[in-house]
Amino acid sequence: MDSPIDSLFGHAADESPARLAAALAPPAVSGHFDELRGRVSSGGGARDPLSPHWSAFFEHLGGGFADLDGRLQDLARQVRDNGITYNVYADADGPQRPWSLDLFPLIVPPGSWRRIEAGLLQRVRLLDSILADVYGPQQVLARNLLPPALVQGHPGYLRALHGVRPAGDTFLHIAAFDLARDPRGDWWVVSQRTQAPSGLGYLLENRLIISRLFPQAFGALKVQRLAATYRALFEGLRAMSGAGDQARIVLLTPGPYNETYFEHAYLARYLGLTLVEGSDLTVRDQRLYLKTLRGLEPVHGLLKRMDDEFLDPLELRSDSRLGVPGLLQAIRAGNVLVANAPGSGFLESPALLGFLPALSRALLGEELALPSVPSWWCGERAAMEAAVPQLAAGVVKTTYGGAGSAAVLGRYLSRRELDEWAGRIVRDPDEHTLQAYQPLSQMPTWKDRRLTLRSLILRVFAVSDGPQSWRILPGGLTRIAGGTLEIASMQRGGSSADTWVMTDGQVDTTSLLRHQHPAGEVLSSRRRTVTSRAAENLFWLGRYTERTENTARLARLVLQCLSGEDQHSQPLLAWLGELATDHGLVLPNVPAPAVSRRVFERSLVATLTDTVRATSVAFNLRALRTAASAVRDRLSQEHWNLMVRAEQSFVRGCEQGAADGDYSPVEAMLVLETLSGHTAAMTGAQTDRMMRDDGWRLLSTGRHLERLGFLASALAAAFETGAVHNEGGYEAVVALFDSTITFHAQYQQRHDVPALLDLLVIDRDNPRSLAWVAQTLRGRLARLEGSAPGQVPGIALTVPDPQGWSLEALCERNEQGRHAAAIELLDQCAAAAYQLSDALGARYFTHSVDARFSVGA
Repeated sequence: MDSPIDSLFGHAADESPARLAAALAPPAVSGHFDELRGRVSSGGGARDPLSPHWSAFFEHLGGGFADLDGRLQDLARQVRDNGITYNVYADADGPQRPWSLDLFPLIVPPGSWRRIEAGLLQRVRLLDSILADVYGPQQVLARNLLPPALVQGHPGYLRALHGVRPAGDTFLHIAAFDLARDPRGDWWVVSQRTQAPSGLGYLLENRLIISRLFPQAFGALKVQRLAATYRALFEGLRAMSGAGDQARIVLLTPGPYNETYFEHAYLARYLGLTLVEGSDLTVRDQRLYLKTLRGLEPVHGLLKRMDDEFLDPLELRSDSRLGVPGLLQAIRAGNVLVANAPGSGFLESPALLGFLPALSRALLGEELALPSVPSWWCGERAAMEAAVPQLAAGVVKTTYGGAGSAAVLGRYLSRRELDEWAGRIVRDPDEHTLQAYQPLSQMPTWKDRRLTLRSLILRVFAVSDGPQSWRILPGGLTRIAGGTLEIASMQRGGSSADTWVMTDGQVDTTSLLRHQHPAGEVLSSRRRTVTSRAAENLFWLGRYTERTENTARLARLVLQCLSGEDQHSQPLLAWLGELATDHGLVLPNVPAPAVSRRVFERSLVATLTDTVRATSVAFNLRALRTAASAVRDRLSQEHWNLMVRAEQSFVRGCEQGAADGDYSPVEAMLVLETLSGHTAAMTGAQTDRMMRDDGWRLLSTGRHLERLGFLASALAAAFETGAVHNEGGYEAVVALFDSTITFHAQYQQRHDVPALLDLLVIDRDNPRSLAWVAQTLRGRLARLEGSAPGQVPGIALTVPDPQGWSLEALCERNEQGRHAAAIELLDQCAAAAYQLSDALGARYFTHSVDARFSVGA
């Protein structure tokens, strides 16, 4: 059956896009405001003309309706390529949930926006004044303007901070307000978020994607830009921190398993902040410091992205390790600016909305310009008695539940359920707040080649640009209800939309790129800080990249040899069996390949995707991505996508082979070959696409440390098993070192030990030789330690110096015919890799060696 658009295109080719949109789009549900037509909907079949701004949007589509499906595919590709994720429940073992974004933006005309802007500027001043009073003289409590139970009984009120005036003389630096439009088109505040409101990063990504998909409409409608507000926020934080241009502002995140971690990393990168976790910070002498590779560095400002209760385990939640012990003491001392100041959680209670009009008159001497949805706190007996009979027509919310509490719409409850809720409210009245039902306005969406209308909530942000000064971000995060639901929630399967605020003045073209400096002015550059946690994750990112490449090459080599011409060579089978077992590619109790070649082969194939054991190829891929996710703000999007695709491609290839029946070694080798291409690309990204700072040096050190240990132990085992003296084993050793082409170009068909040792051990022009790896490691460590040219730091002395290696000495045999000197050097190299790993951890990650780097108490 043809969709409506298919039938219309047949006879409406000359129709203007706006008239076609009016014909295609159904009216909003009766009683809801129709954003598309700018009026309340009466339902029925009448399809009125579009409002002027939506008409302009469709007239400037640039490609018409026929192009919308292609743009929708582009949108999905950009979300995927940009790695935009939002996880309702973060799962370390599961795929991350892609961010949901609709094709059409919400368009807000200038007049409507001016009313929103004025109302929210007043409201953020009011909320800041409430905080100043509650944590100061508490006049609003003494005058009964605000019930003490809504403040002192709320878990978001922090008694430990009473009497504390925050640094910068401002409590609220970022506040979010959720707005709904009533049937008359007026905006009402439904809720407010003050602890750690989310959305500032997601709405930026929404803007970047949608404005590129509709460039003509974006320009024609004179949409206001966002960058100036973000710049004002950053400059305001820096100025209020008291350290001026030298201020160090960090963004505190709960970590990569948080549902909005993508946004944390994105914002930190966009604003130029250091992304930190609680373990990156420490308090000394009532001051906050950042643990870095160079020791402790002072922190002047903290933009937090976690709820207050997790900030300080000493005074708040002792069971949490997300925060910083002693942080509240540093705040009380006035030594660190925290945005937002801890203790604002009680402002998020829906019950507070009912008291704001009186509070506005008392604290500001003004009537509340932008109304709140009518709210009744059931803790007041009169309010409860008035509200309970209206339960079927209202919305029940938890008074003290905060941002995660779910709203219950009475109109969807059965009589039995209504009675149950009434009983709960009567038993625990303080715990419940009833709000009036607000039929949400509806905006157009494009799905399945149809124009449909969905309910929306608009989240708008107020940000501080100086002491007691705020501005409203000219845009917002529009959340769209999923299906026919009237709850616009991302947790409940909803979507998001860009928000276009039109201006009738000049469009602000501010950019967060550095301003041009006058001629002659010196432009100073601050070295990017490398935290100890980031350094450790970069180090392991390098190790797991190399380890994945090594194990994949080894697994492929084993499968090739077990199916090749030399499958009966005992030295080769002994060597391959020892390596595969040592590196966990097969279980220790599996018969050796010389005993049962097919059992060994099947066991290796079966363990490729085992993510439980810490040595499988799939586990190394998972560990690689996990390490990368912890430093995502330091990686390019292409680099991150490459790692995600590598894991997905490998697992999908293995699962596809298993689904087809008997997973043959040939199929496994093809999957491993694809993975080798991905790991080579990862190494290239790490080598050519990353800044050469201390973090990169540790990443490179981790990679070469892993290579040194793997290749040295593999070559030593080849000598011990005699594989190097066997033609098939000889070629396999060269292949494991990824040096086959180079070897045959330099030595043709030679298969003697001197040629092997010369290329794989001595040659410092071969990046796969042990001499090159050892030399590179020593150089990286010297730069990391800041040693003078030619000097070798003590930590690098554990790595054998290739300057003293002699091919002649390594080729000598002892009385038993063993290459004892060569094996001894290889064992030294393998042992040095493990010793160096421990030394690096103690020196740079736990700071337990040198007092200069100590972060202990």
